[in-house]
Amino acid sequence: MPKKTTAGKAETAGTAGKKATARKRNGATKKAAKAQPETTGAATAASGRLRVKQIRSGIGHAATYRRTLEALGLKYHQDEVVLRDHPAVRGMLRKVWNFVSVHSVEG
Repeated sequence: MPKKTTAGKAETAGTAGKKATARKRNGATKKAAKAQPETTGAATAASGRLRVKQIRSGIGHAATYRRTLEALGLKYHQDEVVLRDHPAVRGMLRKVWNFVSVHSVEG
């Protein structure tokens, strides 16, 4: 028969004497991943401008994807914008990679 603890809960033989402690996660043991620049063919440009075209609709997808497309300035399917090549823009493009096509702007 399980014995009663001070809290009034039954204690099984396997857990007798063990304290329930929360595990600490040691972030120092993980190595930080270095951000690699996205070097996909024509998407890297010396001019620092990217032509982004929405090739798939955001309808029926998560709101975060739709908001990211809107933040990129894409309002509708087949819309096209020219953006500055910047790490923030690269991060947004990485999130919606399957909704857009990216090409460099010449000159």
